[in-house]
Formats: sequence, C-alpha cells, structure tokens
Amino acid sequence: MDALTRMRCFIQVVDSKGFSAAARDMGRSKALVSKYVSELEDELGVRLLNRTTRQVSMTEVGESYYKEASEILQRIDDLQASVQSSQQEIRGRLRVSAPRSMGDKLLNAAMMEFLAQHPDVVLDLRLEDRFVDLVEEGFDIAVRVTQLEDSSLIARKIAPFRTVICASPELLAKVGVPNIPADLADRPCIIDTNYRYKQNWAFGSQGERQMVTVKGPVEVNSAEAVCEAALQGLGFIRMPLFFVSEYINEGRLKIVLAEHEEPMRGIYAVYPHRRHLTVKVRALVDFLVSWYAARSRAEVRTEALREELE
Repeated sequence: MDALTRMRCFIQVVDSKGFSAAARDMGRSKALVSKYVSELEDELGVRLLNRTTRQVSMTEVGESYYKEASEILQRIDDLQASVQSSQQEIRGRLRVSAPRSMGDKLLNAAMMEFLAQHPDVVLDLRLEDRFVDLVEEGFDIAVRVTQLEDSSLIARKIAPFRTVICASPELLAKVGVPNIPADLADRPCIIDTNYRYKQNWAFGSQGERQMVTVKGPVEVNSAEAVCEAALQGLGFIRMPLFFVSEYINEGRLKIVLAEHEEPMRGIYAVYPHRRHLTVKVRALVDFLVSWYAARSRAEVRTEALREELE
C-alpha cells in the first residue's frame, strides 16, 4: 500500500472529524479508511488517533505528524498542479471573499483587470466585513488583512499592509499635531466600528505595544464615511494606507505619529488547507501579487516626488 495514500487517509479523518465523514469525502468505504489509518499507525509504531464511539481525536504525536504530513502533501499537490497548469486553461467560476473597504477602494480594480485578461472566468466577488467560512460557504479564496487564527487555512502574502493615523491640515492647525499616541486621548477621533477593537487604537514603538482609548463625534461602520469625516476636519482617523493614499498625495490629509505605527502586517490570499489549487485560483493569486507590487512601486514614486516638491 502506498504510504502517501495512508497519509492522506489520516489527514482526511482529522479534517472531516471522523472516519465516516472522511470515507464520504474520499469516496471510499469506512472500513477501508480505518484499515489504511491502522496500517499507518502500525508502520510508524505509534498511535495517532484516540477513537471512541462518538468521536476521534489526535494524540500528542498525532498532532505533530498531522502538521508535518499536511505540509508534505501540500508541497506534493502544489508541484503536481504547477506541472499541469501549463496545459490547462484559465476558466470557470471563481468565488472570492474580501472586506468591503478593500474592495471598494482597491480590489475591485485588480479583479476587473484580471477578468479583462481572462474572459472565460466568471467572478462571484462577495465584499463583506466578516470572516467567511471558506469551506462551509464554498469560497475558492479570501483576501484578508488580519492575522490568521485558523490552522485549517493556508495563505500567501500578496502585499505589505500599513495602517496610518492621519487628519486634515485644518484640524491639525486647530488642535495641534500629536507628539505621542496618548495625545489622541483628548483630541477628536473618528471611530470605524468595523475594527475589532473599535475605539482602542494600537501603536508600536521600540518593540512595545501600546493601546490608546480614543473618542470623537462620529462612530460609523463605513470606511468611506470615516474618510469623509476626516476630510471635513471632524477628527483623526486610523486607516489602511491604501485607502487614504490618494488624499495624502493631494495634501488633503496628513500622516501623524508615523514613528509610533504598529509593525507592518500583510494582505493575504487565504484558501482552504491542502485543497488542490485549480489553475484559475493560482492564476488569480499570482496576478494579485504582481498587481499590488506594481501599485506599490507607483505609490513610492509619487510619494518621493511629492516630498521633493515640498
């Protein structure tokens, strides 16, 4: 019996949370799946799963084996997909999830450009400010900007993600430029309620994380509304740089407390763990990586020119 087949059976039992579900997912009998997992344990000389009449759970060594085996199978699947992709066409339906603010300001343009290059792709783009269940809801891919907490997902970094504090020149002239994060506590701030911590803004300086509780005249769950409030001089805002870069380049908003920003994170393309990547999904991820890189280079050139003129 092929060792990879035994390995795949074990992984599927864990992912499906049981032998019966794994058998259905793999199109095999429950007895055969159980036989393969038992053979794997006999070959390794360890018990990987604890079995009861109601459930199965991994042993400590099973957890370690699951992690390493998952990565091995992913590399094998990726290699096979890479070899096959040159002989396949980019076509079919793509279900993509992304935050509304990212879609409205940035992702929409990239996705439409991708579709223009691949007219046989049908796009189902869902812009929602929530974490969708990729497997349960049938998504091929999600674009996210937060830290990954689900070990059943894997991701590829698309671009760096920088969050900035900014305000209009008029507001800065009125209330003054903050020198340290704590200065924002007694200055008007606009609260984007889409953020997990809402009025608690995080900062990082010299390797230490600091939280500042802010308040202000507007609390809203729309990034567009947050920006409009800042442009009207109603308060300071905390926003992704990609969302406000246009206003910053125009001089309508100015970045403050740059030296206290949190460490730069990333924008990620996330997809279900070990799912065989279709050519269309791989093509989209590769496209987004190159598209964001080109945009970042353009923003750097624009910022350098603006600084030179100033």
